[in-house]
Amino acid sequence: MSSSFGHTFRITTWGESHGAAVGVTIDGCPAGLHLEPALIQADLDRRRPGQGRLTSPRQEQDRVEILSGIFAGRTLGTPIQLLIRNRDPRPGAYDALRDLYRPSHADFTYDAKYGHRDWRGGGRASARETAARVAAGAIAKALLRNLCGCEIMAWVASIHSIDLPAAVAIDPADPTVPAALNAAAIEASPVRCPDPATSARMIAAIDAARTRGDS
Repeated sequence: MSSSFGHTFRITTWGESHGAAVGVTIDGCPAGLHLEPALIQADLDRRRPGQGRLTSPRQEQDRVEILSGIFAGRTLGTPIQLLIRNRDPRPGAYDALRDLYRPSHADFTYDAKYGHRDWRGGGRASARETAARVAAGAIAKALLRNLCGCEIMAWVASIHSIDLPAAVAIDPADPTVPAALNAAAIEASPVRCPDPATSARMIAAIDAARTRGDS
């Protein structure tokens, strides 16, 4: 997967899961967009690990540092550089995996493609890399809101074999659109599923998989 994404608004993420930091460079964001660090931090706080038993126990605060491209709360039109330091790296936890390939991970494919890999939690092939994309996404959302009043919401409609039922949908033909769709309903669920009954079933399924040791 490329580390860069987009054309007019282009992001390039960098960093490894258990390295010093992860981050992103954003090119193409126009000047004058009002953008306070708290706006980016709010989305990173939603994503960060260590918030409950359903997520990674890794304790990362994911505090964003703006290194360039924003001054006095507004974008400059120049590249924006965001830094998120890894405060709880645990490279030693992966010592036994130096020469082992984990199923359903990118360990083998990285080795096959490059002949060299970062075995510390998968390096860039880790969910840790998504912190940088979330930070960039917060800026993209602010830009869309500013330019055309567009609001972005996402929710979990399916986990394994558990789906949102048609009975809670606006359109019975589309079970992915819950009638109670709003930010408060989404955020009330640890799995970001806006239907409480379906959310409870999803949580039970995750707990059962964890008990079985099934990653």
